[in-house]
Amino acid sequence: MSLITQIDQDIKQAMLSKQADRLRGLRAIKSALLLAKTEKGAADELTKEAEIKVLQKLIKQRKESADIYKTQGREDLYEIEMAEMYVIEPYLPQQMSRFEIEGYIQEVIERLGVTSVKDMGRVMGVANKELAGQADGKTVSEVVKQLLG
Repeated sequence: MSLITQIDQDIKQAMLSKQADRLRGLRAIKSALLLAKTEKGAADELTKEAEIKVLQKLIKQRKESADIYKTQGREDLYEIEMAEMYVIEPYLPQQMSRFEIEGYIQEVIERLGVTSVKDMGRVMGVANKELAGQADGKTVSEVVKQLLG
């Protein structure tokens, strides 16, 4: 079952059970997926990787907005952003722990034979491609710097 079909079913369920926060988050997902589908150069159907990128983008937007609202003392808006983020997260693949990321990056470094920070780009390219959707790019970057530094 495609992600859009799953979201449609979940929207119907949220409407029937009158879950406003969940409904708002699901509609945001559907809107972003449909927008990605209609972008210039996009294929008829989104790939799993493209869907994951869209969901990650939505999570990142919610986190950044929530941080801004928190610093400005707008708890009401902060709560809305966090609620939407919690609705979106279950549709992403299980995220790796920092410990798992460190082990994986160490294996990539050994496989590529990298010894200095100068080759960080090579490690990041391979790691980001292979860990797409399973690990946050910022965390991967921090781990690579730590292990090469």
